[in-house]
Amino acid sequence: MNDQSANTDIESYQRQGFGADMELPAPYALLIVDLVEGFADPAIFGGGNIPQAIAQTEHLLAHARQQGWPVAHSRIVFADDGADANVFSLKVPSMLTLTEHAPRSAIVPQLKPLPGELVVRKTLPSAFFGTDLAAWLTFHGVRTVLIAGAVTSGCVRASVLDALNHGFRPLVVSDCVGDRAIGPHDANLFDMAQKYAVVRPLAHVPGLLHNA
Repeated sequence: MNDQSANTDIESYQRQGFGADMELPAPYALLIVDLVEGFADPAIFGGGNIPQAIAQTEHLLAHARQQGWPVAHSRIVFADDGADANVFSLKVPSMLTLTEHAPRSAIVPQLKPLPGELVVRKTLPSAFFGTDLAAWLTFHGVRTVLIAGAVTSGCVRASVLDALNHGFRPLVVSDCVGDRAIGPHDANLFDMAQKYAVVRPLAHVPGLLHNA
């Protein structure tokens, strides 16, 4: 897409009322979507800018812990015998290799959950669908959810939409999410920023949040 085309697209969205600013009230929580070994490895599900997203998420996670925010991590976990296979695994059969004890299903060591941090196991893209994540966030009084993880065009996007559907305000930390291909990453950041979420890089996060 050339600059002229991109500017025309933005003008069209703005003219139709998309992309409005949104307040991001406390309390805050951090959701890290599927940053597991399989998505860190280009030979399995990784590639693109996912390694950079993991490195940036280390800083975001450290900040969240320092602030005492609730932190949730998600993993795709299928049964060892594939008994819980679904339409998602029909489209991507290799997802069935993400079982509880498979090394590729383990959260990367630099983001290893601490006691008290929620680990959500899921078999579908959204970290919310069919899990207790929304109830857990509500229990903690959360209003704004910062979202990091992989991949931008898949499980991150699905989780952002469901965060919004549950009444939470999503803040996608743009350099803390990654995809195996840059085109889908950029397109989905643009689309989420116009319709569903605030999208900003990590350096801008403290200035957006109260008492952050």
